[in-house]
Amino acid sequence: MLSAPAINPVVLIATAVAFPGEPGMVAARFTGSLATAVVMGLIWARIGRPARLLHGGRRDHCAVGRNRWEVFTEAARHDLLQASAFLVLGAATAAALHVLVPPAWYEHLAGRMVLAAVVLAVLAIALALCSEADAFVAASMSALPLLPRLVFLVVGPAVDVKLFAMQAGAFGRSFALRFAPLTFVVAVVCGMIAGYVLLGGAR
Repeated sequence: MLSAPAINPVVLIATAVAFPGEPGMVAARFTGSLATAVVMGLIWARIGRPARLLHGGRRDHCAVGRNRWEVFTEAARHDLLQASAFLVLGAATAAALHVLVPPAWYEHLAGRMVLAAVVLAVLAIALALCSEADAFVAASMSALPLLPRLVFLVVGPAVDVKLFAMQAGAFGRSFALRFAPLTFVVAVVCGMIAGYVLLGGAR
C-alpha cells in the first residue's frame, strides 16, 4: 500500500522531469518513500493485526480467454490514459497554487524549515494528488527549499484523504484511524532524514 504508489518508474521519471538538474530529489524521494514503507511495515507487524489485511482478497479473472499481448496492450493503454489525466490535473493544481497563494506566504515559510515541512505535509494530505503528478506541484513551489518539498512528495502517496477513505472502506474505520496518523508521522520523519542526508538539508 505504501511503496507501490511512490516507488515505481513512472513516478521517479516524473520527479526527474519536474526537477531537472536535481538528481538528488529522485534519490531522496525513492529513499524516503522506501524507508516509510519499511518502517511502517516493521511497526505495524508489532502493534497491528496484519492477518486482517489478508481477508477479502480475490483473484482477478479479467484476463481469462485473452492472450498475453491483448492483456498487455489494454493495461498499457489504460495506464497511459490514466497517467495523462493525472498529469493534466497536477499541472492545473500547480498553476492554481502559483496564482492563488501569495508569494509572501512562501517567503514566510522559507526560513522555517520544520514548519514548512509540516505545512506541506498537511497540504499533501488535503490535495490528495496522484503520485504521477505531485512532483510538478512541488516543483512549482520554487520559493521553498527542497527539503519541505521532498516531504510533500513522500507524504502524499503514503497518506491523504482519498487513501484514508479507501483504507476505511477496505479494512475498517478503526484500522484507518490508527494507520493514517502513524503513517503521517513516519513519512514526515523519513522524508526529512532523507532530505538532510541526500539534499544537504536546507537547500
